[in-house]
Amino acid sequence: MGKNWAIVVGINNYDNLQPLNYAKRDAEAMKAWFEDEANFDQVFLFTEDSPAIKTNPPIQTQPTQGRFKRFLNAQFEEPLLKPEDNLWFFFAGHGKRFIDQDYLMFLDSDPIDQTTAISVDYVTQRLRRCGADNVVLLIDACRDEGDRSGLGVGTQEHKGVITFYSCAPNQKSWEIDELQHGSFTYSLLEGLRIQGEANCATVERLEQHLRYRVPQLNANYKKTEQNPYLKAEPPYKMYYILVEQAARIKDAESLKYQASIAENEGDLLVAEQLWIRVLAVSRADRDAIRAIQRIAQRQIQPVNSISETLSITQPVASPGGDRGVVSESTSVRKDERPVFEFEVVTVNAQGHDIKREQRQAEYITEDLGNGVSLEMVSIPGGKFMMGSPKDEAQRQEWESPQHEVTVPPFFMGKYPVTQAQWRVVATLPQINRELKPDPSNFKGGIAFPSLIRYTQILFNKVSSFDNVPNQVGNRYKRPVEQVSWYDAVEFCDRLAAHTKRRYRLPSEAEWEYACRAGTTSPFHFGETITTDLANYRGTDNEKYKWSASYGRRRKGIYREETTPVGSFEVANAFGLYDMHGNVLEWCLDDWHDNYEEAPTDGSPWFDENYNFYQKQGRTVLRGGSWIFNREQCRSAYRFYCDCDYLSYYFGFRIVCGVGRFLQ
Repeated sequence: MGKNWAIVVGINNYDNLQPLNYAKRDAEAMKAWFEDEANFDQVFLFTEDSPAIKTNPPIQTQPTQGRFKRFLNAQFEEPLLKPEDNLWFFFAGHGKRFIDQDYLMFLDSDPIDQTTAISVDYVTQRLRRCGADNVVLLIDACRDEGDRSGLGVGTQEHKGVITFYSCAPNQKSWEIDELQHGSFTYSLLEGLRIQGEANCATVERLEQHLRYRVPQLNANYKKTEQNPYLKAEPPYKMYYILVEQAARIKDAESLKYQASIAENEGDLLVAEQLWIRVLAVSRADRDAIRAIQRIAQRQIQPVNSISETLSITQPVASPGGDRGVVSESTSVRKDERPVFEFEVVTVNAQGHDIKREQRQAEYITEDLGNGVSLEMVSIPGGKFMMGSPKDEAQRQEWESPQHEVTVPPFFMGKYPVTQAQWRVVATLPQINRELKPDPSNFKGGIAFPSLIRYTQILFNKVSSFDNVPNQVGNRYKRPVEQVSWYDAVEFCDRLAAHTKRRYRLPSEAEWEYACRAGTTSPFHFGETITTDLANYRGTDNEKYKWSASYGRRRKGIYREETTPVGSFEVANAFGLYDMHGNVLEWCLDDWHDNYEEAPTDGSPWFDENYNFYQKQGRTVLRGGSWIFNREQCRSAYRFYCDCDYLSYYFGFRIVCGVGRFLQ
């Protein structure tokens, strides 16, 4: 277990700003929690009457700008901690914006002179010199100071740290007389003290607690809206363990997943630190121990001059129709695979953006001919919890029990299969059944361009469908629908025969793993979705009361049709588009009413005595559709239908997967 240090600042009485009532009390309460409950190794307190730090000479702790800056310069000039250690910084007081930077206002700071304040960026830079990989900032510096006359604290992103802000820019962070605390710090202490299954041991869970609890507290005490939010950089720090004594082994699963990704990508230093943090929760975790040993071995081995290759071993059905496995390796030189950039968006429970970041992913392009191509995105292997937690709103029993699944690497379609791709593959030689070249119901361009333009104006962003007037282009960019499970399998078989790659439908586990892309929230976008992020029935919030669980106040639209793939211009963290809504997507698996005895290796789940090409009965579909409500588009939501059924909201996407999976 690493060391834990904290710096705590709370200022009530300012020389040049309005006084506060409970900032000092908040700081003292945080100090008490750090020392008495979290057993921190070192806590430095700065208030108007805090004792001096016992050094030679002693460091005075009355929080003037000069004293605190000297403390940072003296204490954090050289590394004092190790990468596995943790350093927390809590500030309760006034904050201000000067020339596009966040500043903390100290006891003697002048609101019209930025040189008398200390920028959060400067604090961050000094704290990062401590040597600890995990630096956590808790900034309750947006408290009411009258007319702020500009942007509030919280607009800036600080590199390499986890930053919790008490409210959004231009909001006030309220003090509550009845509680004798600021609402943010009161909620923060509540969250840090929660034990058991509902704990806030991870960054992600603490952020979820604050995002819900602070607005609730303000409403109870008749204060205006206050929305705390998180900025984590790099994003994998979202999954760091903050409160080791409250964490359970399952709380480290997302962290283990991020460690696996870093190791697979060759970032051994990051991977090692992440695995060490897993051991802080479970000291005997075999995955972590083996990974650290493996990384140590890789670090001492000479670098191989031969480029790494990806081996894709594919399944194939025997000529007689029985399921069998034929190994075929397709080697793709990793350093020759192109990458594409994409934007990932995270929203809060009200559907408002709280984070936008740029990502990259590797992919391969399959040229289908006639100017049509198929992009397949590289999905890294890893572990995840499949199904929904018991406290997820509107979950169904067939999403239980949650269980850990290990998924090997594979490639997945960047989008659902389009009508253009279908038309080309449908002309290829038949394998088992005929395919209609144009089965889809939605054959024209977008029916509601004016509604789409209204959406663009409403949300002040482009959500265009590759320029709506291009009716012909958009028509073939729509996903294919009105295809059965048998049709989707035939598509895969023809494509495999044509390309010499073994394409197939995804297993249900692969689909959910790819959809979540490392998230544990109901949607890969976060706590909800909106109709400017996905195509679903967005107007039934009042009719269906359960929709309130996912942002009832956020009004949407109902397009009543499919939309061209990739229309919404934001992907999940793996680089996949349209995973929520648009069309339901066929999976390989037979339907089962729950996950009891489900495979844990990512393979499809078939009934016993089963012949793949004589499949009958119910089959799994995932992802929701344009006709579904938002809760039916969750990452964990499951749907089933007979495999020969046709619907104008049934489509599919394909994978190029791992050899032992049977097709």
